[in-house]
Amino acid sequence: WFTFAELCEGPRSPNDYIELAKEFHAVILSDIPVMDSRREDQARRFINLVDEFYDRNVKLVCSAEAPIDGLYQGERLRFEFERTESRLLEMQSHAYLESPHRG
Repeated sequence: WFTFAELCEGPRSPNDYIELAKEFHAVILSDIPVMDSRREDQARRFINLVDEFYDRNVKLVCSAEAPIDGLYQGERLRFEFERTESRLLEMQSHAYLESPHRG
């Protein structure tokens, strides 16, 4: 179990998320805030986290301040975050949940 602050507010690189995705087949991530222009760095890290978990079929259980389509309120990362929203929705599907972990 990790908080958003633990995984996305400090200095992290995609390699950190790759290592987590290799180690864990399921992750609980709590306290995801709404991200806006003041949280672009955290939003970028969250995008990287979701990308790596998605690529390795990590099951991600989240608690957030808003629904998926309301998590990002900024403009700079809008395109990238739309892909993240799509991936988060797919990660809830039966097909994804039945897929084996690719650590």
